[in-house]
Amino acid sequence: MAPRSEARTAPSGSSAGGPARRTQLFLARGLPAALEPLTELALDLRWTWSHASDALWRALDADAWERSANPWLVLQDAPAERLEAAASDAAFVSAVQRAVAQHRARLCAPAWFEVAHPQAALAPVAYFSMEYGLGEGLPLYAGGLGVLAGDHLKAASDLGVPLAAVGLLYQEGYFRQQVEASGEQHERYPYNDPLSLPIQPALDAGGGWLHVQLALPGRPLWLRLWRAQVGRTTLLLLDANDALNAPADRGITAKLYGDGSEVRLLQEIVLGVGGWRALEAAGVTSEVCHLNEGHAAFAAVERARRFALAHGATLGEALWATRAGNVFTTHTPVAAGFDRFPPELVRRYLPAFELEAAGATGEALLRLGRRDPGDAREPLNMAVLGLRTCARTNGVSRLHGEVSRELFQELFPRWPRTEVPIGHVTNGVHVPSWDSHLADRLWTDACGKARWLGTLSNLEEGLCAVPDAALWELRTVSRGDLVRYARFRLEQQLGQRGEGPAAAAQAAAVLDPTALTLGFARRFAEYKRPNLLLSDPARLAALLGRADRPVQLVVAGKAHPADELGKRLVAEWVRFSHRADVRARAVFLEDYDVALAQRLVAGVDVWINTPRRPWEACGTSGMKVLVNGGLNLSALDGWWAEAWTPETGWALPPGGDDAADAAALYRLLEEEVVPMFYRRGPDGVPGAWVTRMRASMARLAPRFSANRMVRDYAERVYLPAAASFRRRCADGARLARELARWAAELDARWREVRIGPVRVRSDEHGHGFEAQVECGEVPCEAIRAEVYADPEPGGAEPVRVAMTCGAALAGSAEGHLWTARVATRRPAADFTIRVVPSHPEAAVPAEAWHIAWQR
Repeated sequence: MAPRSEARTAPSGSSAGGPARRTQLFLARGLPAALEPLTELALDLRWTWSHASDALWRALDADAWERSANPWLVLQDAPAERLEAAASDAAFVSAVQRAVAQHRARLCAPAWFEVAHPQAALAPVAYFSMEYGLGEGLPLYAGGLGVLAGDHLKAASDLGVPLAAVGLLYQEGYFRQQVEASGEQHERYPYNDPLSLPIQPALDAGGGWLHVQLALPGRPLWLRLWRAQVGRTTLLLLDANDALNAPADRGITAKLYGDGSEVRLLQEIVLGVGGWRALEAAGVTSEVCHLNEGHAAFAAVERARRFALAHGATLGEALWATRAGNVFTTHTPVAAGFDRFPPELVRRYLPAFELEAAGATGEALLRLGRRDPGDAREPLNMAVLGLRTCARTNGVSRLHGEVSRELFQELFPRWPRTEVPIGHVTNGVHVPSWDSHLADRLWTDACGKARWLGTLSNLEEGLCAVPDAALWELRTVSRGDLVRYARFRLEQQLGQRGEGPAAAAQAAAVLDPTALTLGFARRFAEYKRPNLLLSDPARLAALLGRADRPVQLVVAGKAHPADELGKRLVAEWVRFSHRADVRARAVFLEDYDVALAQRLVAGVDVWINTPRRPWEACGTSGMKVLVNGGLNLSALDGWWAEAWTPETGWALPPGGDDAADAAALYRLLEEEVVPMFYRRGPDGVPGAWVTRMRASMARLAPRFSANRMVRDYAERVYLPAAASFRRRCADGARLARELARWAAELDARWREVRIGPVRVRSDEHGHGFEAQVECGEVPCEAIRAEVYADPEPGGAEPVRVAMTCGAALAGSAEGHLWTARVATRRPAADFTIRVVPSHPEAAVPAEAWHIAWQR
């Protein structure tokens, strides 16, 4: 067999202030000239959702392809004689040339963003995330956050939204799960060999390997840069496993979410500070920085520091410039989930931030990340830091936006909860990554091949024209595929435990391709209530055991290594699946990963999700069954709270405790789900079931796609943020400096703002308000007086009517009479007067949270 790789030495030049270095660059093995274009295909992770080239990889090494689904590994491992034979096969070479030409044509074709916003000229959005779930060929994820980030990159590529992502290259990543027959979970950490991953070193202008440097206490930290291509999107990965680093420092990027606060803090410094420097070193200039969760918030600090150095500004002025272009997406619905670091630990690593170069101190960083900036004992909260350094913050579902406004209300004292500046962009899934080949064919026939590349305007109409029989065939064949895969995976699982032929024969007999199939798979954490369905084992066994209406269940999920309760919940399911009366109808499949998830969401008839409301920020797993014709039965939490209607699935009644929810879950299954599935017409098709399938697919799949999500971010967030950033940076950051002075004056003088006597004149058309406002030395144009009323019952928005500043108050040089007229039928007692900061270019209260109320 030919060697797996070749190496060459190239000068790297200077990197991030460090000395010139020479380093080994690991490149692909030598390929026959006719096959060299395959390198281009193998290094573009577009193959994780486009399967046009699958036949090529299978032809080169079917076993490696089936086991890894990683074309880069296929190229590394394929026997030399097979490569030579392929290079001599005219038909194969022609197929390679066609595949490469089609690949290039797709990448160069006009995409949605270019067509919809031809004048936008948006620089690449800098997207930061601690994890990315792009596929098993690049295992850099732990769960839903990473898979969401991967789907975001893929959809941005499809739509042509310019985006450059930053993450970490983990030597081990997140653990792989192995479960004993007893149910005990073991964590394994296989090595991620960079040579086998579809990535390449990022190179500098001289052809050398790009590095950036951080200053740790008493030593430098070198970070290598790797590049992964995701269609039109680039992902830069930082790696501390450099031979010039101390052994302990090389382990900073060993495990995803490394053990202990110190490693976690170092990882987040590497991601944020190192990541922003990596973008600059790679020549990427961004106007918009998108922080996917608080882990990445240090990127906003480094961005401001670099801006201050480049423009001769203070750090405060730089924050006013850069904050306009920063976006923070929070995924956490409980305060305990935010990363916090003790101030003494942060102070130890302040040299990495190099704030003194920008004329700032480490205390400025700590103040930005505290709920109470003046409390020196308070830990640095990464979510607070994200909120304070970003002008735009959003949750990931409508309900999560509401929960987040409550969580962060204390950062905006005296502001009504409805006005806490956190909106929402509901998550979506990258449909081409999650639809089965059968679903892809059905949707293509109904809606066209480019259906997920535009505005999705014709999809519902197309799905409504699909015959019932075709939809039912999709479910029938897909369920059978899942049964075969579950048997295969279970056989592997039992073999890994060392069990003999009898166990393999048992695995070959589990599940029934014609039976109603329920799926439950996710992280096993207590708030997700993974054992709610198991709360009455006898009742569940009876549900599964009926011969006339068989039901079966496929379960998967990992518990965090430190979560002992979660591990016990895993063990309960494993033990239940071993019961003699359910063994053929319930299986627990270990090591829940993207590959298993893709099979599950394609094959199950009903996806079950039972989080404790409102602890599920979004919960995208149920979105993935939509395109495949699966239905959801879920608690009204996360995305399902805004998606559910009786025509599209089932929901647990709101407001119940665990016992009530378990009873409702069993009742829905026994009285509605199972009977509907088995109520067949003369043609063998369950008409009511297929009607619900059609509604779910047609109405929900487009709405909860990453296509819709990324278009929302592009139009509602990225473009406005970029425009605001440009305005603040123009003319040597004139506007940013003006805003910094305006904010400093408000901070110093706001205590002088007072609302005096208020007069109200009412008639049948509404109310007229006059308010005497004393503002001291705060200019009238720096504030705005408003008539305010809380939302009416059932309403979403409060009443806010701007008042007009009139004549100066007699005997007062610092007060004015403000007036407004409100047309309303509400009583005058519902209204009050308030004063808030006002500047046409400031985001209030996100960037200025002062407020004064009528007493």
